[in-house]
Amino acid sequence: MYDKILVPTDGSDTAAVGLAEAIKLARSQHGRIRLVHVVNELVVVSGELSGTTFGDVVELLRGNGEALLKDAEATVRASGVEVDVRLIEVMGGQAGTSIVKEAQTWPADVIVCGTHGRRGIRRIVMGSDAEYIVRHSPVPVLLVRRSESRGK
Repeated sequence: MYDKILVPTDGSDTAAVGLAEAIKLARSQHGRIRLVHVVNELVVVSGELSGTTFGDVVELLRGNGEALLKDAEATVRASGVEVDVRLIEVMGGQAGTSIVKEAQTWPADVIVCGTHGRRGIRRIVMGSDAEYIVRHSPVPVLLVRRSESRGK
């Protein structure tokens, strides 16, 4: 039923909880996982970073994204689940937009992602890629909220 499972990751503990759930789902469904990380190249460079070029910052973000994808990929492979990775580079916008597009073009059967479960003003101020994904996804979305018993 869920052969192709799309899992966005940003390297956070919350994303790790989502990945763990995606691995369980993939194992039970004999599915495969595609890990995605979005690098937003629209970076605001403060005056304190003078001497650092925009290209240097983007390269650092890209390298960090590749490293966290490699770590997540190793976790999935160690569980015996087939996996591939995709680093998506965008200029501005929400990561959620790129994730929904990836779900359409791959095409995914389900998206599994961790969420902070923010409500009210915190969600408005900080934005919510998970909410965007739920509202715009062409496929089912499984949001995995980190419970207090799992730690903060």
